[in-house]
Amino acid sequence: MTTQQIGATRLAEIVGFHIDRVAGAAGSDPDVLRLENLDTDVPPPPEAIAATRAAVGTDVANSWLPFSGRDDLKHAVAAQIARRGGPVYDGPREIVITCGEGDAMLDALFCVTDPGDEVILTDPTYAGMVNRVRLVGAVPRFIPLLASTGEWRLDLDALRDAVTERTRAIFINNASFPSGWVASRLELEEIASVCRDRDTWLVYFASFEGVLYDGRRVANPASLDGMRDRTLTIGSVSLEQRMIGWRVGWVVAPDKLADQVAMVHSYNGLVASGFAQLGALAALTAPDDGLAAANAEWQRRRDEMLKQLAGLPVTPPSGAWSMLLDVASLGTDPLEVSDRLIEQQVAATPMVGWGDQVAARQVRFVFSNEPVERLAGLGDRVRRALAATEATGLA
Repeated sequence: MTTQQIGATRLAEIVGFHIDRVAGAAGSDPDVLRLENLDTDVPPPPEAIAATRAAVGTDVANSWLPFSGRDDLKHAVAAQIARRGGPVYDGPREIVITCGEGDAMLDALFCVTDPGDEVILTDPTYAGMVNRVRLVGAVPRFIPLLASTGEWRLDLDALRDAVTERTRAIFINNASFPSGWVASRLELEEIASVCRDRDTWLVYFASFEGVLYDGRRVANPASLDGMRDRTLTIGSVSLEQRMIGWRVGWVVAPDKLADQVAMVHSYNGLVASGFAQLGALAALTAPDDGLAAANAEWQRRRDEMLKQLAGLPVTPPSGAWSMLLDVASLGTDPLEVSDRLIEQQVAATPMVGWGDQVAARQVRFVFSNEPVERLAGLGDRVRRALAATEATGLA
């Protein structure tokens, strides 16, 4: 075997996030607007920080067991779902605690697909979803999100047309990133109808479920008729609770499938950090996890971004932490625009590989990690970058 032959064929279509390339180009310059990565400077709940610190070094928080996670944390996850109008779950039997949302996605996909099966995703969507589908040997099929109405909407005709005899799951994140699409009741009902009619699973990535703007409310698709036992819900404390570094997530599934998820996780992530689980438990059981205040701050930043980018082809996000600029509609290339933005001290990620044809048109701006005062200079920088890109193309 030569070095050129080393590597599994399943990796052939997997590309990097591009985030690390942009971050590397941005370096440590404090004047660069850091809009490339899904971080936030809004702090975690103080109860989570205190509980984590208290747990570090204790015997109970430094164990391999239990492999599928603490029962008290499972109960807390089940309680949060129920508070939001979702189904009632038996925490110890139907919830598996994982090492973050990434492990949770892979665990779930291993349990509902075989190699060659098809999984339907939106275009655009999180590249980590797309490529985990590929890692388990399944095939992603994309349905576009449309922006013609001034907000992202799912192409429901394309959804129906995308289902084949090989379709095993529909995989959505809601609120969705990078677009900020939040599924309407009609869209969720149509997704549920497809799942029921075609006997497919819904893999529901809910980590941004509560990060909603303009008065929108959580709608859990597992609560729709016939969907409780067709839905695997993936969540974490990374985003709503701002606990990215804790790496605690979960999969919620019907009990027999949850047993399989637990088995897969014992050979994948093995066990989530004990002291991080105690921090997550404190966050989920705190009187106030700070989400409402965080949403208000993130919405302020979103609104400032929309003000700065007014007149450019940006679709307002209804939730999550990022928005997309359709640079292809301006006759420019996302990779080139990202490079020109770095020259103007703006770090933003091209969305090549984050879906299909819609994603390939976009550059993403994450607004969760920069205060409004710093965002106030964004518009001029972006327009200079676009002008430089156009000038390069003409040359």
